[in-house]
Amino acid sequence: MKILIIGRGGREHAIAWKVAQSALNPQLFIAPGNEGMCTIKDAPVTLVPIDETNTEQLLAFAQENAIDLTIVGPEAALMNGIANRFHEAGLKIFAPTCEAAQIEGSKQFAKDLMDKYNIPTAAYRTFEEYEEAKAYLDEVGAPIVIKYDGLAAGKGVVVALTAEEADEALKDMLLDNHFGKGKVVMEEYLQGPEFSLLTMVNGETVVPLVIAQDHKRAYDGDKGPNTGGMGAYSPVPVIPQEQIDWAVEHIMKPTAAAMVKENCSFCGILYGGLMLTQQGPKVIEFNARFGDPETEVVLPKLKSDLVQLMLDVLDGKCPQPEFHDDVFLGVVMAAKGYPGSYPKGVAIENIDKVEQLVFHMGTSKKEGKWVSNGGRVLFVVGQGKTFQEAKNDAYRGVETVESDGLFYRKDIGWQAM
Repeated sequence: MKILIIGRGGREHAIAWKVAQSALNPQLFIAPGNEGMCTIKDAPVTLVPIDETNTEQLLAFAQENAIDLTIVGPEAALMNGIANRFHEAGLKIFAPTCEAAQIEGSKQFAKDLMDKYNIPTAAYRTFEEYEEAKAYLDEVGAPIVIKYDGLAAGKGVVVALTAEEADEALKDMLLDNHFGKGKVVMEEYLQGPEFSLLTMVNGETVVPLVIAQDHKRAYDGDKGPNTGGMGAYSPVPVIPQEQIDWAVEHIMKPTAAAMVKENCSFCGILYGGLMLTQQGPKVIEFNARFGDPETEVVLPKLKSDLVQLMLDVLDGKCPQPEFHDDVFLGVVMAAKGYPGSYPKGVAIENIDKVEQLVFHMGTSKKEGKWVSNGGRVLFVVGQGKTFQEAKNDAYRGVETVESDGLFYRKDIGWQAM
């Protein structure tokens, strides 16, 4: 079976690693991928030098190579309408249309949908002009959450604990147009443990995977700027199973049904970024694809065949995935300076000596040696019967890698200990 995976980071490496284990004997094509993905041993891997946003070239490649299934990783490809074009060509793709992907691409779309269908989330207002947003801030004060209404690679959210922080975020997004010309959504500040609930969706069919929790802040103790994620683990012991079940029934399923009613039926991975508040689970955000880095711990925990699950969901079935009992905990090794400016091409030694599972997030090879090629560079996954075992395992792997240009948090999983 020929499978095309679109994307180039750790999430796509994890998807490819899991797909390679399928009983359907997949032949993997990854566009554009990264050289670290060639370390996958369970299936033949071919890297395809086509950018993930070049929809027409990807479509032509899929047609010319008789691709049986395409799986999309990054949000930019979804917003470009890759699923729409593949549907028009009669090709099988596990991904939402650009209309459905608005649930991630537009914070206002998501909030308006939740408001209309009574899906629990934080109270909010949307603003285009700085002066109006600032007047609202003066009225409600801090803490408050400021979100850019568009794609921002996981960095367009500021949890402002003071009015000064909030004002800086508003100026950054509305006056300096840091992420481009757009709107901001200003949200009520909620409190409680966060968790990520990934579900496989097709119309009103919703198949939940296990939950995970990631660490957004750059530095130990949850300090520093927000990032795309510095580590993750699964399961999440502070979230009771009955609350997860409640979130599936009262958040994820109603959201899928609402999308059908709004004529933008969702197909693919609907990711709920949720918080367990004193009033129960509420939505912080939705993503329209596999989360990163949550995917890198959820898929190792998945015992079932990922390809078969996707095919079943695409066929309108409602499969019951099985999961390993072990704990999986992963640590991001990032370039010094991330999430701000950082150098590329920093030498990395001993990756091949790491005994743990390693996903390449931003690496390349230069003269046969590994170097950094992004902000988040490697993701090392530990496994164990307990959280302490999994954490110790992960950090043994991290400490095997040698590089003067990388840093990592030393407290991933502290909430679970």
